[in-house]
Amino acid sequence: MSTRYWARLTAITCMLYGVGTQSLSAALDFPTRSIRMIVPQAAGSGVDLMTRIIAQKLTDALGQQVVVDNRPGANGIIGLELLVKSKPDGYTMALGVPSSLTMNPFIYKSLPYDTFRDLAPVIQTSTNTFGMVVNSSLPARSIRHVIALAKSQPGQMAHGSFGTGNMTHLAAALFSSQTGVKLLHVPFKGETPAVVALLSGEIAMMLTPMQAFTPHVRNGKLRLLATFGDRRSVAFPDVSSVTEAGFPNMVMTGWSGILAPSGTPTDIINKIQQEVARVLAVPETRDNLILQGAEPVASTAGEFALFIKSEAAKWSRVIKLAGLEHTQ
Repeated sequence: MSTRYWARLTAITCMLYGVGTQSLSAALDFPTRSIRMIVPQAAGSGVDLMTRIIAQKLTDALGQQVVVDNRPGANGIIGLELLVKSKPDGYTMALGVPSSLTMNPFIYKSLPYDTFRDLAPVIQTSTNTFGMVVNSSLPARSIRHVIALAKSQPGQMAHGSFGTGNMTHLAAALFSSQTGVKLLHVPFKGETPAVVALLSGEIAMMLTPMQAFTPHVRNGKLRLLATFGDRRSVAFPDVSSVTEAGFPNMVMTGWSGILAPSGTPTDIINKIQQEVARVLAVPETRDNLILQGAEPVASTAGEFALFIKSEAAKWSRVIKLAGLEHTQ
């Protein structure tokens, strides 16, 4: 049969399935050059290290370089603003986390992006259990010890966060509301200075994603009192969960996922999703992520979109309770 026949058949098939030949061709050819992965956090942070693990494997899988571009600042706003201003062709993506996607919309009076209008979810890559971590000099060995110490000196025990309105701030707000303790909030400009302050004893404790503290707990410089999942962490199976400690209403989980600008062709989004899912299924990738304190997830784009909506609804209530609604 002629080449023309097959071209017409392909066109008809694409029309029947609601896929344009141009979009299909773009997906089949994609990628033909390097891809930029924006990370709205500093180099060396837990999220950055996790993204680099995925990016390296994705480079191998796609045959094109996936370049990590760190754009920290303003609770992830700088990085996501750059994403939404990028051409929606699959060659610019970004890593999203709860603070930038499901908290900023309720804390900031205005944002240069709309989570649900300007961003296209691609795949959730991980869940990251939160942990209560203290300086090793603090005489506390459990959550209940921390509560007792904090109640004995109201408003004096200092806890750090990666910034006002960051999930690390709101996690402590949830902890305070559930236990009745009053803590002293000390915000920092990102993960690295907050961890340094905890290591030096400038602050006593943090509620933070596990990637931030895992190396320091393993070398004994910090003490992990509990993880805040509904079950024990794979990375720290000997440490009790917050549910086991008797506080099931304080379960909280960080997470991360890949996003593209709204308008990116569905076929390209699906191709990226499939390739990242394959990367996450590789035992070496999974083991490396678990070592960093993250547990791999390989959701579909649709599942990730629904998850973001449910997380936004949950954290909007916490933000209102903490009195942070549209305060920035």
